[in-house]
Amino acid sequence: MSRITPPLARRLDGLQSSAIRDLLKLTARDDVIGLAGGLPDEQLMPRDRIALAAEVALADRSRLQYTESAGWGPLREVIAGRESARLGRPVPVEEVFVTHGSQQALSLLADVLLDPGALVVVEDPAYVGALQVFRAAGARIVAVPLDSEGMRVDALNDLLERGERPALVHTVSNFHNPRGVTLSSERRRELAELAQRHGFWVIEDDPYGELWFDRPSPEPVATHSPNVIRLSSASKILAPTLRAGWMVAPNAVCRGVELLKQGADLCGSALTQQITADLLADGFWLTDHVDKVRRIYGERAEALVGALRDRFGGRVVSTDAAGGMFVWVDFTDGTDAVELLPRAIDHGVAYVPGSAFAVEAGYRNSMRLCFTTSDAATLREAVDRLWNASVE
Repeated sequence: MSRITPPLARRLDGLQSSAIRDLLKLTARDDVIGLAGGLPDEQLMPRDRIALAAEVALADRSRLQYTESAGWGPLREVIAGRESARLGRPVPVEEVFVTHGSQQALSLLADVLLDPGALVVVEDPAYVGALQVFRAAGARIVAVPLDSEGMRVDALNDLLERGERPALVHTVSNFHNPRGVTLSSERRRELAELAQRHGFWVIEDDPYGELWFDRPSPEPVATHSPNVIRLSSASKILAPTLRAGWMVAPNAVCRGVELLKQGADLCGSALTQQITADLLADGFWLTDHVDKVRRIYGERAEALVGALRDRFGGRVVSTDAAGGMFVWVDFTDGTDAVELLPRAIDHGVAYVPGSAFAVEAGYRNSMRLCFTTSDAATLREAVDRLWNASVE
């Protein structure tokens, strides 16, 4: 008897695996200096402090139970306090929702806020995780460019004046992934004003905001409008394995997300949420820990940018890396970063071509470099290898 293979859902049509994840599989060699991943340094993750928090949590068997779909209450209270300080206004616990990393928050929000065909505005180059989510939701995606001050809000305004009506606008406001730039305070206010005037949501994706090197990040976009939903997580300052992300959103949005999350996984890990709450609430320890991470990442960023400019000179233009985890590099001499990559890997260094972040096409003369997982000497060696590959 012949077998008829059941079909998969049409929503998978046109979806692709992340080019970055696929690249990491190809470059996981000991002899390759990896500048491609977007990973925090595991040597800076507070393993002993996490172990202590886990021991405290496990002392009470009731802590092993299911927790609320919206997240463990004490963690939501801690996050509400931290977000209240950032936003300069009280954030009710009801407006805090804990998710399995901030990527899950983004996915659930797409289901809550978007109907198929709805318009979503993203930055170009874009965070690939957002593109995957919005494409899976069946959204119509339109991109606006970035410059040294973040999203070109004037380009967004031009779209609105032409009659486009987005359901939401997505921005990585601080130390953009992949572009490395930060949205200026003036543009934050302008974006919030446009959201209120035209009635669309803004998702302010902020996983890197605490990783500033010289001066704190500007006030959140959400400071200026209730139409802004803030996302963040503990992955970049504590450890990705905790899978503790959160959103701050109006109560109606949180309740919509809650309904969908109950259908997806009922609730997150009560154990890791308790560990995260313990660490985030330990103010003096946390301040010292994050200061150390900032200092070391800042030294590495300076080493990478300095080596690039010393070695390549006018052949490249790069961001200054004032925070976050990435440096964006544009070749000015026509070098094709896609074609260069195989030679770079042969020379023992890997990066992500800028084209991996293009909404449609472009950025073949650009690349994203991550500086977090290598020390200064290794980063300088990586740049030497990249130079040798580029002149081969």
